[in-house]
Amino acid sequence: MAPLIHALKALPNDFEAIVCVTAQHREMLDQALEIFSITPDFDLNLMRRGQDLHSLTGEMLIAMRDVIQKTAPNLLLVHGDTTSTFASAIAGFYSNLPVGHIEAGLRTGNILQPFPEEFNRQVVSKIAKWNFAPTERSKLNLLKEGVNPGSIFVTGNTVIDSLYWILQKLDLDDSRRNRWVLELSGVLGFDWQSKPFVLITGHRRENHGDNFIQICKALKQLAHRFKAVEFVYPVHPNPAIYEAAHRLLGSIDNIYLIEPLEYEPFILLLKAAYIILTDSGGIQEEAPSLKKPVLVMRDTTERPEGVEAGAIRLVGTDADEIIKNVSELLTNNILYQDMINSDNPYGDGTACQKIISILKDC
Repeated sequence: MAPLIHALKALPNDFEAIVCVTAQHREMLDQALEIFSITPDFDLNLMRRGQDLHSLTGEMLIAMRDVIQKTAPNLLLVHGDTTSTFASAIAGFYSNLPVGHIEAGLRTGNILQPFPEEFNRQVVSKIAKWNFAPTERSKLNLLKEGVNPGSIFVTGNTVIDSLYWILQKLDLDDSRRNRWVLELSGVLGFDWQSKPFVLITGHRRENHGDNFIQICKALKQLAHRFKAVEFVYPVHPNPAIYEAAHRLLGSIDNIYLIEPLEYEPFILLLKAAYIILTDSGGIQEEAPSLKKPVLVMRDTTERPEGVEAGAIRLVGTDADEIIKNVSELLTNNILYQDMINSDNPYGDGTACQKIISILKDC
């Protein structure tokens, strides 16, 4: 949402942009606010240790009701498929407030995968007056569910706008870029700017437990098989992930378990990586924009466009399948080139301007 917030604030004669954050993930939020120079008008600060979806959703719903009553906005914009998105949209609906859904129409078709995100985004689509779909496939998903065609607009994804915004910022600020390069070099014990490495992210709720054990098993065997390749894993702070990753992978020389990264150094790593191995969502769009092959450790994806384009492969969480697919990319240059030369279906960095144009006309 960051580039859209800046784009709205650049038009004070047309819009008053009031920014509300729930702080569902406090540390990640604070990093993003600093990087994108955003000061929220409302910070609900709802993150609690050990909270479950029931309490989080309830607290958000009430807190957002209060914000809406205090500000009396003309419309509410929400993004994606988080619990914050779901609860905020419901609060808007209960307040008879028109809702615009950024990144609308992503679907796996399985209400439990990913959980609870698939449920969240399906519900928000029923509520939204404006569904800003990133791709034609997303639009088709919405039409199949009976969503009003007049509410659907294909804009590309604002995550690509964010990516380009950050890349330009780093290109223009040598001192800032050099600071991140120096910090990454201090954390990683190898020349990450020239030596091939696999960048890993893994935190999905549905991959906790046995699935994550399989992922760690695959990483361990890959690290032993490809000793000349480094494996870099910024480990999610969730205790279910953090403890298992360090217990199973912490003693392997060419696996680097590092703390979660801010967005800017993560983008630098993403740009330098040879392969991306992930169960995340947005990375499936960011990595193809940087011509990086993506192996997705999930059985389904709400971003099938990347799979169809050849930029992404679904490999699931079975250790043998992960090992097979990573090994193929590390040893088969023709396959690697085919993936990195695929078209990126997720936009050209102009999604925010398209959204604003649509809102102006409404």
